Amino acid sequence: MPKIRLVGDSLTLLTYCLRGAAAWDNGQPVLASDVAFTLKLMQAPGLHNEGIRTQFSFIRELRADPNNARRFTLVCRGQASDFAHASGDFFILPEAALDARGTLRRYRLADLIDRPTNAAPDTVLAAIAQRYVAAAPGRHPERLPGCGPYRLVSWEKDHRLRFQRKPQWWADQLKSPPLVLQAHPQQIDFLVIPDGASAALALRRGEVDLYPEVPARDFNRLRRSAKAQQTLAFYITPSHNVVTAGFNTRRPALADRLTRQALALLFDVPALLAAAQQGLGQRTVGIISPNTDRNYADSLPLLSFAPNRAAALLQQAGWRQKAADPAAGWMRQGPGGEVQRLALQVRYRADETTFTTIGLQFRAAAARLGIAVELRPTEASAFLSTLKAGDFDLYIRLVRGNPYLFNFTSVLHSEAAGEDNLTGFGTPDSDRLVEALAVAQSPAIRGRLLRKLQVELREEMPLVPLFFQYNCLAANRRLRHLYPSSLRPGYAAAAITWAPQAILP
Repeated sequence: MPKIRLVGDSLTLLTYCLRGAAAWDNGQPVLASDVAFTLKLMQAPGLHNEGIRTQFSFIRELRADPNNARRFTLVCRGQASDFAHASGDFFILPEAALDARGTLRRYRLADLIDRPTNAAPDTVLAAIAQRYVAAAPGRHPERLPGCGPYRLVSWEKDHRLRFQRKPQWWADQLKSPPLVLQAHPQQIDFLVIPDGASAALALRRGEVDLYPEVPARDFNRLRRSAKAQQTLAFYITPSHNVVTAGFNTRRPALADRLTRQALALLFDVPALLAAAQQGLGQRTVGIISPNTDRNYADSLPLLSFAPNRAAALLQQAGWRQKAADPAAGWMRQGPGGEVQRLALQVRYRADETTFTTIGLQFRAAAARLGIAVELRPTEASAFLSTLKAGDFDLYIRLVRGNPYLFNFTSVLHSEAAGEDNLTGFGTPDSDRLVEALAVAQSPAIRGRLLRKLQVELREEMPLVPLFFQYNCLAANRRLRHLYPSSLRPGYAAAAITWAPQAILP
């Protein structure tokens, strides 16, 4: 963790010192200059970095220590209590591999952050962006030196990724490495098995050793099996992942909160938890986990399934059904005199049975009120881009949370509409709350703001948080040091070891 120093009432200084042994695969040390380069690259134009750019824009400057190339201080705008966690939560890139001439050093980080979107093209920044895109490290990690313990040695698309332990890794020199710097397996294979039943069968056959995020139905079937109990161990931990429905608030029919409030009452959450999760989930009033007492808005009631109230709210929002022709659906006149018809296109990932169940339940409830709903299951590879393009009325998706980070600027601020703010929602009040949260100076202040934000979101209803999932994990009983947790992926792959066969009962 960094050394923290507050300056006045508006700045936080976080001083880090990289480990002396930390080195890239080519033997070169990992330095403060690599961190500075990475932070500037995040803010460089021409890259699709909108989410991460917003997330780390609170870091305004990196001050290198002239006497120690591994030591540096981050100058952060604001004094949020979670800066210490958030400021170290990104991967460092090697400057020498992407910018050998140090061309990015001439730019100040704050200037890149504040650079207007309509600024004149900059040939140096454009070249850096093109170089990064050409390297494609997400697809070809072998093109850049890394500093982690494993190397990707093969990648069969939609089937398998194989990582092998590097024979020499800098952290091997440490006498008592912390958990995050332990790497025991010599090889780790990640298999892509899209069908839950097939994955469970592979686990039972011993073809895989660990299966995280097991669908509730398969998990319960496995742990009820006497034969599976002989070879498998089962773990359940709360997660910070909430299944959420989101309205496209840019659509005229969904632009008012009364309509959104009405439609939210058509989700039968208790029935969905029973049908889709076999009870392995937790209802919620908002996007904050009910397990975080300080932050959870427990003054709000859980959302009810109430079609009659939904119909009353629709009428209050100006919607009418023709008595002579109820099948025509709900209509109203828009602000410009245009006729609006309430009909919804619902998108969700096609490979998620939970989302299919939710979509079917919502469509059935809406049909009883005479609202047409078209379900549009979408391939995973196209799902997010479709939502960003605004091609939906309602989505159903899993929103992954983090108990240490509460900066919602990229997903809830109006300036992020069209990017990671998929609903396009944002009011002056909600924007102010999101901005204040990003720099909240203490857990108490942050908790108060989070509760207010949940109340605001309940009133405006751009999102309908349905329930938090549990992380269900099944693994070979011989695996040790799994460390099941609420954070993705829900276990510590590199820390895993094998127990001798003989010690099992």
